[in-house]
Amino acid sequence: MATRKKAEAKTAKVSKAATLRDKDVAGLQTEIKELQKAHFGLRMQKATQQLSNTSTLRVTRRDIARAKTILAQKQEAQAAK
Repeated sequence: MATRKKAEAKTAKVSKAATLRDKDVAGLQTEIKELQKAHFGLRMQKATQQLSNTSTLRVTRRDIARAKTILAQKQEAQAAK
């Protein structure tokens, strides 16, 4: 049963990366800004002890990193052209 959850988690990450890869550079930049705002809100909730699920901080931090990585790849590909 644990392997099924791992497989589902992997497919969720792939689909998130796939949807980010479909966006253009401007779309990725707006996505990063939205994720950063959401992460800031979660940090404020944690500071005021209103956040019950602290794992969402890690998830949003990783989503930001994933989006930034794809953005850097796209910018590098554009510079190479």
